[in-house]
Amino acid sequence: MTEPRYTPLVASLPSTVPFVGPEVQERLRGAPFNARLGANENVFGPSPKAIEAMCAEAREIWKYPDASSHELRHALADHHGVAPENILVGEGIDGLLGYLVRLLVGSGDAVVTSDGAYPTFNYHVAGYGGVLHKVPYRDDHEDLPALIAKAGEVDAKLVYFANPDNPMASWTAGENILAALDTLPEGTLLLLDEAYIDFAPEGTAPEIDIEDPRVIRMRTFSKAYGMAGARVGYAMGARDLIKSFDKIRNHFGMNRAAQAGARAALADQAYLETTLARVAKAREDITRIAAENGLSALPSATNFVAVDCGRDADYAKAVLEGLVARGVFVRMPFVAPQNRCIRISCGRPQDIACLAEELPKVLADLG
Repeated sequence: MTEPRYTPLVASLPSTVPFVGPEVQERLRGAPFNARLGANENVFGPSPKAIEAMCAEAREIWKYPDASSHELRHALADHHGVAPENILVGEGIDGLLGYLVRLLVGSGDAVVTSDGAYPTFNYHVAGYGGVLHKVPYRDDHEDLPALIAKAGEVDAKLVYFANPDNPMASWTAGENILAALDTLPEGTLLLLDEAYIDFAPEGTAPEIDIEDPRVIRMRTFSKAYGMAGARVGYAMGARDLIKSFDKIRNHFGMNRAAQAGARAALADQAYLETTLARVAKAREDITRIAAENGLSALPSATNFVAVDCGRDADYAKAVLEGLVARGVFVRMPFVAPQNRCIRISCGRPQDIACLAEELPKVLADLG
Protein backbone atom coordinates (compact mmCIF):
# COMPACT_ATOMS: atom_id res chain seq x y z
CA MET A 1 0.00 0.00 0.00
CA THR A 2 1.39 3.40 -0.96
CA GLU A 3 1.53 6.44 1.28
CA PRO A 4 1.63 10.17 0.49
CA ARG A 5 5.11 11.40 -0.39
CA TYR A 6 5.59 14.13 2.20
CA THR A 7 8.27 16.73 1.78
CA PRO A 8 11.31 16.18 4.03
CA LEU A 9 10.33 19.32 5.95
CA VAL A 10 6.79 18.16 6.69
CA ALA A 11 8.01 14.69 7.59
CA SER A 12 10.40 16.22 10.13
CA LEU A 13 7.80 18.35 11.92
CA PRO A 14 6.15 17.20 15.17
CA SER A 15 2.41 16.63 15.31
CA THR A 16 1.51 19.68 17.35
CA VAL A 17 -0.73 22.71 17.52
CA PRO A 18 0.08 26.02 19.24
CA PHE A 19 -2.87 25.85 21.64
CA VAL A 20 -5.33 23.27 22.95
CA GLY A 21 -8.67 25.02 22.58
CA PRO A 22 -11.24 25.28 25.38
CA GLU A 23 -13.71 23.06 23.55
CA VAL A 24 -11.09 20.29 23.36
CA GLN A 25 -10.39 20.70 27.06
CA GLU A 26 -14.10 20.57 27.88
CA ARG A 27 -14.44 17.31 25.99
CA LEU A 28 -11.43 15.86 27.80
CA ARG A 29 -12.74 16.87 31.22
CA GLY A 30 -16.29 15.80 30.38
CA ALA A 31 -17.89 19.06 31.46
CA PRO A 32 -18.17 22.66 30.27
CA PHE A 33 -16.27 25.47 31.96
CA ASN A 34 -18.19 27.74 34.30
CA ALA A 35 -15.95 30.69 33.43
CA ARG A 36 -14.13 30.86 30.08
CA LEU A 37 -11.18 33.09 30.98
CA GLY A 38 -8.28 31.55 29.08
CA ALA A 39 -8.50 32.39 25.37
CA ASN A 40 -8.47 36.22 25.55
CA GLU A 41 -11.84 36.29 23.86
CA ASN A 42 -14.09 39.30 24.29
CA VAL A 43 -16.93 37.71 26.23
CA PHE A 44 -18.95 40.94 25.96
CA GLY A 45 -19.50 40.06 22.32
CA PRO A 46 -19.80 42.10 19.13
CA SER A 47 -21.94 45.13 18.46
CA PRO A 48 -25.62 44.24 18.02
CA LYS A 49 -25.33 45.99 14.68
CA ALA A 50 -22.61 43.53 13.67
CA ILE A 51 -24.82 40.60 14.65
CA GLU A 52 -27.69 42.08 12.67
CA ALA A 53 -25.45 42.56 9.63
CA MET A 54 -24.18 38.98 9.78
CA CYS A 55 -27.70 37.59 10.14
CA ALA A 56 -28.85 39.59 7.11
CA GLU A 57 -25.86 38.43 5.08
CA ALA A 58 -26.61 34.81 5.94
CA ARG A 59 -29.42 34.96 3.38
CA GLU A 60 -26.75 35.57 0.72
CA ILE A 61 -24.39 32.88 1.96
CA TRP A 62 -24.92 30.86 -1.20
CA LYS A 63 -22.70 33.42 -2.94
CA TYR A 64 -18.92 33.34 -2.81
CA PRO A 65 -17.46 36.22 -0.79
CA ASP A 66 -15.99 39.33 -2.36
CA ALA A 67 -12.45 38.08 -2.95
CA SER A 68 -11.02 41.60 -2.62
CA SER A 69 -12.97 42.50 0.56
CA HIS A 70 -13.57 45.79 -1.26
CA GLU A 71 -16.09 47.38 1.07
CA LEU A 72 -14.28 46.34 4.25
CA ARG A 73 -10.90 47.49 2.95
CA HIS A 74 -12.34 50.88 2.01
CA ALA A 75 -14.01 51.21 5.42
CA LEU A 76 -10.73 50.35 7.14
CA ALA A 77 -8.85 52.78 4.93
CA ASP A 78 -11.22 55.58 5.92
CA HIS A 79 -10.92 54.59 9.59
CA HIS A 80 -7.11 54.69 9.55
CA GLY A 81 -6.63 57.53 7.08
CA VAL A 82 -4.75 55.45 4.52
CA ALA A 83 -5.44 54.16 1.00
CA PRO A 84 -7.29 50.88 0.38
CA GLU A 85 -4.15 49.69 -1.40
CA ASN A 86 -2.36 49.80 1.96
CA ILE A 87 -4.70 47.20 3.48
CA LEU A 88 -5.13 43.46 3.04
CA VAL A 89 -7.86 41.46 4.79
CA GLY A 90 -7.31 37.88 5.90
CA GLU A 91 -8.51 35.07 8.13
CA GLY A 92 -7.53 36.60 11.44
CA ILE A 93 -3.99 37.54 12.37
CA ASP A 94 -3.19 33.83 12.59
CA GLY A 95 -3.94 33.38 8.90
CA LEU A 96 -2.11 36.55 7.94
CA LEU A 97 0.98 35.44 9.87
CA GLY A 98 1.06 32.25 7.81
CA TYR A 99 0.78 34.17 4.55
CA LEU A 100 3.50 36.64 5.55
CA VAL A 101 5.88 33.85 6.47
CA ARG A 102 5.12 32.16 3.17
CA LEU A 103 5.87 35.43 1.40
CA LEU A 104 9.24 36.02 3.04
CA VAL A 105 10.67 32.88 4.63
CA GLY A 106 12.26 29.99 2.81
CA SER A 107 14.18 26.99 4.09
CA GLY A 108 17.01 28.15 6.34
CA ASP A 109 16.01 31.81 6.45
CA ALA A 110 16.50 33.50 9.81
CA VAL A 111 13.57 34.90 11.79
CA VAL A 112 13.72 36.62 15.19
CA THR A 113 11.11 36.54 17.94
CA SER A 114 10.90 36.71 21.72
CA ASP A 115 11.30 33.50 23.70
CA GLY A 116 7.80 32.89 25.05
CA ALA A 117 5.95 35.15 22.61
CA TYR A 118 2.95 34.13 20.51
CA PRO A 119 3.61 30.49 19.52
CA THR A 120 1.39 30.50 16.43
CA PHE A 121 3.97 32.67 14.69
CA ASN A 122 6.68 30.13 15.53
CA TYR A 123 4.43 27.38 14.19
CA HIS A 124 4.22 29.07 10.80
CA VAL A 125 7.96 29.74 10.64
CA ALA A 126 8.70 26.08 11.36
CA GLY A 127 6.18 25.03 8.72
CA TYR A 128 8.08 26.90 6.02
CA GLY A 129 11.53 25.79 7.14
CA GLY A 130 12.65 29.05 8.71
CA VAL A 131 15.18 29.16 11.52
CA LEU A 132 13.89 30.85 14.69
CA HIS A 133 16.25 32.90 16.81
CA LYS A 134 14.76 33.81 20.19
CA VAL A 135 15.52 36.67 22.56
CA PRO A 136 14.45 36.58 26.22
CA TYR A 137 11.99 39.05 27.70
CA ARG A 138 13.35 41.92 29.74
CA ASP A 139 11.41 42.86 32.88
CA ASP A 140 8.36 41.00 31.50
CA HIS A 141 8.45 43.10 28.30
CA GLU A 142 9.46 42.06 24.81
CA ASP A 143 12.89 43.61 24.28
CA LEU A 144 12.73 45.39 20.92
CA PRO A 145 16.33 46.69 20.91
CA ALA A 146 17.60 43.17 21.63
CA LEU A 147 15.35 41.71 18.91
CA ILE A 148 16.72 44.17 16.38
CA ALA A 149 20.30 43.52 17.48
CA LYS A 150 19.75 39.78 17.05
CA ALA A 151 18.30 40.40 13.58
CA GLY A 152 21.55 42.11 12.62
CA GLU A 153 23.60 39.20 13.94
CA VAL A 154 21.71 36.52 12.01
CA ASP A 155 20.62 38.52 8.93
CA ALA A 156 16.96 37.98 9.75
CA LYS A 157 14.32 38.56 7.12
CA LEU A 158 11.60 39.11 9.70
CA VAL A 159 11.31 40.29 13.32
CA TYR A 160 8.11 39.58 15.26
CA PHE A 161 7.10 42.10 17.91
CA ALA A 162 3.71 42.22 19.61
CA ASN A 163 2.59 45.51 21.11
CA PRO A 164 0.82 45.11 23.50
CA ASP A 165 2.28 41.73 24.24
CA ASN A 166 0.74 38.31 24.76
CA PRO A 167 1.16 36.57 27.24
CA MET A 168 2.38 39.28 29.64
CA ALA A 169 0.02 42.16 28.66
CA SER A 170 2.96 44.58 28.75
CA TRP A 171 3.45 47.34 26.19
CA THR A 172 6.02 49.67 24.65
CA ALA A 173 5.49 53.35 23.94
CA GLY A 174 4.99 54.08 20.26
CA GLU A 175 7.74 56.70 20.23
CA ASN A 176 10.25 54.06 21.34
CA ILE A 177 9.22 51.76 18.50
CA LEU A 178 9.56 54.60 16.03
CA ALA A 179 13.06 55.41 17.29
CA ALA A 180 14.08 51.74 17.13
CA LEU A 181 13.27 51.61 13.41
CA ASP A 182 16.42 53.60 12.72
CA THR A 183 18.47 50.64 13.95
CA LEU A 184 16.60 47.99 11.96
CA PRO A 185 19.01 46.15 9.63
CA GLU A 186 18.71 46.67 5.90
CA GLY A 187 16.34 44.13 4.36
CA THR A 188 14.70 43.17 7.66
CA LEU A 189 10.94 43.62 8.01
CA LEU A 190 9.45 44.46 11.41
CA LEU A 191 6.12 42.74 11.96
CA LEU A 192 4.03 44.65 14.51
CA ASP A 193 1.28 42.44 15.90
CA GLU A 194 -1.22 44.96 17.28
CA ALA A 195 -4.05 42.57 18.14
CA TYR A 196 -4.61 44.27 21.52
CA ILE A 197 -3.92 47.87 20.51
CA ASP A 198 -7.50 49.03 21.13
CA PHE A 199 -7.10 48.30 24.86
CA ALA A 200 -3.77 50.11 25.21
CA PRO A 201 -3.05 53.59 26.56
CA GLU A 202 -2.87 56.49 24.13
CA GLY A 203 0.57 56.69 22.52
CA THR A 204 1.12 52.93 22.37
CA ALA A 205 0.59 52.79 18.59
CA PRO A 206 3.60 54.33 16.83
CA GLU A 207 3.02 57.03 14.23
CA ILE A 208 4.70 55.32 11.29
CA ASP A 209 4.27 56.42 7.68
CA ILE A 210 2.08 53.81 6.03
CA GLU A 211 4.48 53.69 3.08
CA ASP A 212 7.49 52.89 5.28
CA PRO A 213 8.75 49.63 3.71
CA ARG A 214 10.38 48.48 6.96
CA VAL A 215 7.12 47.71 8.79
CA ILE A 216 3.93 45.72 8.43
CA ARG A 217 1.18 46.02 11.05
CA MET A 218 -1.52 43.48 11.81
CA ARG A 219 -4.82 44.07 13.58
CA THR A 220 -7.93 42.03 14.24
CA PHE A 221 -11.66 42.07 14.94
CA SER A 222 -11.20 39.13 17.33
CA LYS A 223 -10.40 41.10 20.47
CA ALA A 224 -11.94 44.53 21.14
CA TYR A 225 -14.65 44.03 18.50
CA GLY A 226 -15.68 40.66 19.95
CA MET A 227 -15.64 38.65 16.71
CA ALA A 228 -13.05 35.93 17.34
CA GLY A 229 -15.25 33.27 15.74
CA ALA A 230 -15.59 35.27 12.53
CA ARG A 231 -11.81 35.21 11.85
CA VAL A 232 -11.32 38.72 10.43
CA GLY A 233 -7.89 40.32 10.55
CA TYR A 234 -6.07 42.82 8.40
CA ALA A 235 -2.55 43.90 7.54
CA MET A 236 -1.45 47.48 6.88
CA GLY A 237 1.71 48.35 5.02
CA ALA A 238 3.34 49.97 2.04
CA ARG A 239 1.50 49.48 -1.26
CA ASP A 240 4.27 47.42 -2.84
CA LEU A 241 4.40 45.09 0.15
CA ILE A 242 0.62 44.64 0.22
CA LYS A 243 0.63 44.03 -3.54
CA SER A 244 3.18 41.24 -3.10
CA PHE A 245 1.22 39.87 -0.14
CA ASP A 246 -1.86 39.70 -2.34
CA LYS A 247 -0.10 37.27 -4.69
CA ILE A 248 -0.05 34.40 -2.20
CA ARG A 249 -3.12 34.79 0.01
CA ASN A 250 -6.26 32.68 -0.23
CA HIS A 251 -8.47 35.02 -2.26
CA PHE A 252 -11.73 33.34 -1.31
CA GLY A 253 -10.81 32.67 2.32
CA MET A 254 -12.93 35.43 3.85
CA ASN A 255 -16.49 34.55 4.83
CA ARG A 256 -18.95 37.07 3.37
CA ALA A 257 -21.05 37.26 6.57
CA ALA A 258 -17.90 37.92 8.60
CA GLN A 259 -16.96 40.77 6.26
CA ALA A 260 -20.39 42.34 6.71
CA GLY A 261 -20.15 41.98 10.48
CA ALA A 262 -16.72 43.59 10.55
CA ARG A 263 -17.94 46.59 8.57
CA ALA A 264 -20.85 47.08 10.96
CA ALA A 265 -18.64 46.64 14.01
CA LEU A 266 -16.16 49.20 12.72
CA ALA A 267 -18.97 51.69 12.19
CA ASP A 268 -20.22 51.28 15.77
CA GLN A 269 -17.44 52.99 17.71
CA ALA A 270 -19.84 53.83 20.53
CA TYR A 271 -20.28 50.13 21.28
CA LEU A 272 -16.50 49.69 21.15
CA GLU A 273 -16.10 52.38 23.82
CA THR A 274 -18.60 50.56 26.02
CA THR A 275 -16.65 47.33 25.62
CA LEU A 276 -13.37 49.04 26.51
CA ALA A 277 -14.92 50.34 29.72
CA ARG A 278 -16.18 46.86 30.63
CA VAL A 279 -12.75 45.38 29.99
CA ALA A 280 -11.09 48.06 32.13
CA LYS A 281 -13.46 47.26 35.00
CA ALA A 282 -12.75 43.53 34.68
CA ARG A 283 -8.99 44.22 34.73
CA GLU A 284 -9.44 46.14 37.98
CA ASP A 285 -11.49 43.30 39.46
CA ILE A 286 -8.91 40.65 38.53
CA THR A 287 -6.15 42.80 39.99
CA ARG A 288 -8.14 43.18 43.22
CA ILE A 289 -8.92 39.46 43.47
CA ALA A 290 -5.26 38.61 42.95
CA ALA A 291 -4.20 40.99 45.73
CA GLU A 292 -6.86 39.65 48.10
CA ASN A 293 -5.31 36.20 47.63
CA GLY A 294 -1.70 37.26 48.11
CA LEU A 295 -0.88 37.25 44.40
CA SER A 296 0.35 40.10 42.23
CA ALA A 297 -1.24 41.29 38.96
CA LEU A 298 1.10 42.77 36.37
CA PRO A 299 0.09 46.03 34.65
CA SER A 300 -2.04 45.24 31.59
CA ALA A 301 -2.75 47.02 28.31
CA THR A 302 -4.89 44.15 26.99
CA ASN A 303 -8.11 42.28 27.76
CA PHE A 304 -6.29 39.89 30.08
CA VAL A 305 -4.11 40.09 33.16
CA ALA A 306 -0.92 38.17 33.92
CA VAL A 307 -1.02 37.22 37.61
CA ASP A 308 2.28 36.45 39.33
CA CYS A 309 1.76 33.42 41.55
CA GLY A 310 4.88 34.29 43.53
CA ARG A 311 6.71 31.00 43.20
CA ASP A 312 7.99 28.81 40.37
CA ALA A 313 6.40 27.38 37.23
CA ASP A 314 5.33 24.18 38.98
CA TYR A 315 3.32 26.16 41.49
CA ALA A 316 1.75 28.33 38.79
CA LYS A 317 0.83 25.19 36.87
CA ALA A 318 -0.76 23.73 39.99
CA VAL A 319 -2.82 26.91 40.43
CA LEU A 320 -3.91 26.70 36.79
CA GLU A 321 -4.83 23.03 37.06
CA GLY A 322 -6.75 23.67 40.25
CA LEU A 323 -8.80 26.40 38.61
CA VAL A 324 -9.47 24.26 35.55
CA ALA A 325 -10.60 21.38 37.77
CA ARG A 326 -13.06 23.78 39.40
CA GLY A 327 -14.42 24.93 36.05
CA VAL A 328 -12.41 28.13 35.54
CA PHE A 329 -10.53 28.05 32.23
CA VAL A 330 -7.25 30.01 32.36
CA ARG A 331 -3.85 29.69 30.69
CA MET A 332 -0.23 30.44 31.54
CA PRO A 333 2.97 31.48 29.74
CA PHE A 334 5.19 28.66 28.52
CA VAL A 335 8.71 29.99 29.15
CA ALA A 336 10.64 30.92 32.31
CA PRO A 337 10.60 33.26 34.13
CA GLN A 338 7.21 34.36 32.79
CA ASN A 339 5.76 30.93 33.58
CA ARG A 340 5.60 31.91 37.24
CA CYS A 341 2.33 33.59 36.16
CA ILE A 342 -1.13 32.53 35.08
CA ARG A 343 -3.04 34.51 32.45
CA ILE A 344 -6.64 35.46 33.16
CA SER A 345 -8.88 36.95 30.46
CA CYS A 346 -11.32 39.72 31.31
CA GLY A 347 -14.84 38.41 31.80
CA ARG A 348 -18.40 39.27 32.66
CA PRO A 349 -19.32 39.95 36.30
CA GLN A 350 -20.50 36.36 36.73
CA ASP A 351 -17.19 35.05 35.33
CA ILE A 352 -15.19 37.24 37.68
CA ALA A 353 -17.39 36.17 40.59
CA CYS A 354 -16.63 32.53 39.75
CA LEU A 355 -12.90 33.30 39.77
CA ALA A 356 -13.22 35.11 43.11
CA GLU A 357 -15.00 32.10 44.61
CA GLU A 358 -12.71 29.37 43.31
CA LEU A 359 -9.22 30.92 43.49
CA PRO A 360 -8.96 30.98 47.30
CA LYS A 361 -10.10 27.35 47.42
CA VAL A 362 -7.37 26.35 44.97
CA LEU A 363 -4.70 28.21 46.92
CA ALA A 364 -5.89 26.69 50.21
CA ASP A 365 -5.66 23.21 48.72
CA LEU A 366 -2.08 23.89 47.63
CA GLY A 367 -1.08 25.18 51.06
